[in-house]
Amino acid sequence: MKVLIIEDELAASDNLAYLLQSIDRNIEVIAVLDSVKASVDFFSKPHEAELVFMDIHLADGISFEIFERTSIDVPVIFTTAYNQYALKAFKFNSIDYLLKPIDKDELADALQQFKIQNSEKSIDDRQVKGLLDLIQTERKNYKTTFLVGLRDQLIPLKTDNIAYFRIDTGIVKAITSDNKSYTVDEKLEDIEKELNPENFYRANRQFIIHREAVVNLKAYFNGKLIVEVTPVCDERIVVSKAKASEFKEWMEN
Repeated sequence: MKVLIIEDELAASDNLAYLLQSIDRNIEVIAVLDSVKASVDFFSKPHEAELVFMDIHLADGISFEIFERTSIDVPVIFTTAYNQYALKAFKFNSIDYLLKPIDKDELADALQQFKIQNSEKSIDDRQVKGLLDLIQTERKNYKTTFLVGLRDQLIPLKTDNIAYFRIDTGIVKAITSDNKSYTVDEKLEDIEKELNPENFYRANRQFIIHREAVVNLKAYFNGKLIVEVTPVCDERIVVSKAKASEFKEWMEN
């Protein structure tokens, strides 16, 4: 099987190529492309690719632009870090995807499904439009302002000014970049759904943090991470081993 990888992170493309070879020695990676432009050029000419692994965010744009500028006539499996709007779009449009960092067993399952199903099945214009429509809709609906408690008042607080949300003695607090604390009359689970996942991450049960608030990450026992933020928090923010790789991927993207 001849495979094309579209990925702008060298470590990620090398890892995927390694996993593919370890699963099936007959798989040949014919090229690794890192941009929308290079991908459009590739598909504008005759090619031998039988299956494409495609990251969403590329060096010069979002990979969905490729479908708008050229015809891709082979199956595509998207690779993506956890992203709520993207996953919803994939599921709704019946498009295959793998979460990064890619798990070998899940990759093997995806390859098996590719072989079982019609190998000539490719993404059509309807699916691409569905992806773009859902993503654009989700982006527009993210909350930009919270009404927060200040003594006997409710005041508007811009989401961009919030460094992190935390649960403090059972009460949800929004901590701003200038280290002010406000009470938010919502559950942390509901707040998570209202935030843009590109900017905010649910680190654990007690914290949702803005990427701009992250100062550094420290290795902790059993593969966990400690996240140091600004303003400084008086409680240690720990990311579990299960979410550590996902969190680092989110930070890099």
